[in-house]
Amino acid sequence: MIGTLFAPLWRQPVVATALALSVFGVGMIYSAGVLEVPSPVTQDLWFRQALFLGASVAGLLVVCRIPLRWYQWAALPSYVAGVGVLAVTLVAGTGTGTAEGISSFLSVGGFRFQPAEAAKIATALALAALLAQREDPPTYLRDLLAPAALVALPLALVLLQPDLGTALAFVGIFFAVIFWAGAPWPLILFAASPALGLVLAFSRTVWAIYFVLLATGLFLYRFRLYLVESVAVILGNVAVGAVAQPLWNSLAQYQRNRLLVFLDPELDPRNAGWQLIQSKVAVGSGGLFGKGFTLGTQKRLAFLPEQHTDFIFSVVGEEFGFVGTSAVLILFGYLFFRMIGMAEAARHSFAGLFIFGILGVWFTHVFINAGMTVGVVPITGIPLPFISYGGSFLLMSWIAAGAVVALAGDNS
Repeated sequence: MIGTLFAPLWRQPVVATALALSVFGVGMIYSAGVLEVPSPVTQDLWFRQALFLGASVAGLLVVCRIPLRWYQWAALPSYVAGVGVLAVTLVAGTGTGTAEGISSFLSVGGFRFQPAEAAKIATALALAALLAQREDPPTYLRDLLAPAALVALPLALVLLQPDLGTALAFVGIFFAVIFWAGAPWPLILFAASPALGLVLAFSRTVWAIYFVLLATGLFLYRFRLYLVESVAVILGNVAVGAVAQPLWNSLAQYQRNRLLVFLDPELDPRNAGWQLIQSKVAVGSGGLFGKGFTLGTQKRLAFLPEQHTDFIFSVVGEEFGFVGTSAVLILFGYLFFRMIGMAEAARHSFAGLFIFGILGVWFTHVFINAGMTVGVVPITGIPLPFISYGGSFLLMSWIAAGAVVALAGDNS
């Protein structure tokens, strides 16, 4: 019966690609548990992931048949519910593994799940519903206030857990959806400028150059913004520039080290720099074709931290080399390419906006997860879609895929 229902769906590029990545992920989780000193904790994780994959496919079979209008009706209630559960998580949430200090999981009847994963889908739905009501694309910064506030609430609740990696996914939703809504590139850059200014404020010279370029851009774009909007952008960047140093001074030494080792892992090679050093060794030692399935030495000796979750991409690099990691990234690229086509072909703006919101989530995860393993971005706890171990993350990824298929089909 399930095979009959699933047969037409596997021909969908999004479903077929997600299935290929998920099956590969189960294999890599199995490999991550093959250690020189066997661990009963990690040996069975691949089997649990396989069970979650079966439940996820069943979830897709249900979700992909829900009419478009039901998604529209559910957008606001699901957002309110998602925010409410995130608030509960701050009080009753717990951590797991190396993230015991993060209140990101809830336990119900012995089942642990991460509410933020469902909140991402709910936020994408609500943001798509909000912007689909507009007849014209966002033209001014004031047009972005309501969408920004909608995303800022769940983002702030996730930051309070604190879970920076998951919070960045909400940022990806916001910018992906406003881009697809038609916001011009300069407007998007001005909206993102305070965050960029905070990052660049580590150097007064760099920040000064950035500020001059920003002011020049605002002057050239002056006829398309209200004066108060231009002033707000300037004041926002001045404010983050002013608080950058006090904020840095307020961080504990271990927190500073996590940022500094991004530039030089050898500053703290036995603590904050350990993860990045071992990850680079693993990926680099894989060479062109890798050491072979289950044969990665860094992995087998358990030098890689969280090798079945955050650093699963390092295991891929060590065991399948440049060819393997390229194949994984090509599959993700193909997935994103097909989603762009689905968003373009969608007959309803709500559908296109939601599809692009999910694309924003997955792209953020892939970029940060793959990037942090080779030192392109700072290390942040964020899993690789469909591949990293995690039941709620896998389930919600497949639920999102089912919603993408349903809305692309526009079965209203």
